[in-house]
Amino acid sequence: MLILIILVVFVIIVLISNIKIVPQAHAYVLERLGVYNDTWNTGLHFKIPFVDRIAKKISLKEQVLDFPPQPVITKDNVTMQIDTVIYFQITDPKLYAYGVERPISAIENLSATTLRNIIGDLELDRTLTSRDVINTQIRTILDEATDAWGIKVNRVELKNIIPPKEIQESMEKQMKAERERRAQVITADAQKKSAILVAEGEKESAILRADAVKEKKIREAQGEAQAIKTVQEAFAESIKMLNSANPSESVIALKSLEAFQKAADGKATKIIIPSQMQSLAGLATSLKEFLTDPKQ
Repeated sequence: MLILIILVVFVIIVLISNIKIVPQAHAYVLERLGVYNDTWNTGLHFKIPFVDRIAKKISLKEQVLDFPPQPVITKDNVTMQIDTVIYFQITDPKLYAYGVERPISAIENLSATTLRNIIGDLELDRTLTSRDVINTQIRTILDEATDAWGIKVNRVELKNIIPPKEIQESMEKQMKAERERRAQVITADAQKKSAILVAEGEKESAILRADAVKEKKIREAQGEAQAIKTVQEAFAESIKMLNSANPSESVIALKSLEAFQKAADGKATKIIIPSQMQSLAGLATSLKEFLTDPKQ
């Protein structure tokens, strides 16, 4: 009875141990008597004791491989260190389990040889500026090669490109010279714009000053013209009034004497006396003598 109980317990333990649950995003490769039998996907499964064996447990998640720097030589014989990062996913667990021995190592070696072949056709400057092209070429080659291994290469990235120390120093000097050149160009451009703005300001200032002088002269000329016009109009009005008054010859003679007096009071050194004025002066003298003669 004890043996029977032990046997039953053993059978139960064996049965329970052969019940397997495959978690999400995983797959189990099952062998029966050493030969591939089935691929278990997510869910509950049972294997035959002592006959079936789980040969490999595989994760179907996207995985990342970060390989150490690989020495490569460019077309212009420059040795540099490049390390790559590969994103891949297992799409066929059976091919992954039986396609190649140590698939991760195979991917690493294949990526290193592919990288050397691609960089060997490029010069240093092209290598430093063609990351996307290199990434695409490596991914295409690896994806085609790993199809037989049940692996899908989704993306390849060049993590670091490390040229030799002397090349780095030369590049730094070149970059420094380029930055200084750009700074000088920017400074010269700023000075040029400043000079242009100053010249334009001086030009506008000169134009405004000239316009002001012009406006001043125009206004002065207009004022003088208006003054002359006013004087002439007043003179014309006085003549008009004088003509309308019909003055006698004595009045005209008196006005002539007043005009002669004003002329005599001036600063002229020579005075021309009209003959009529001389006659009037003689008439005035005779009149004075007649009035003052005691005999009269």
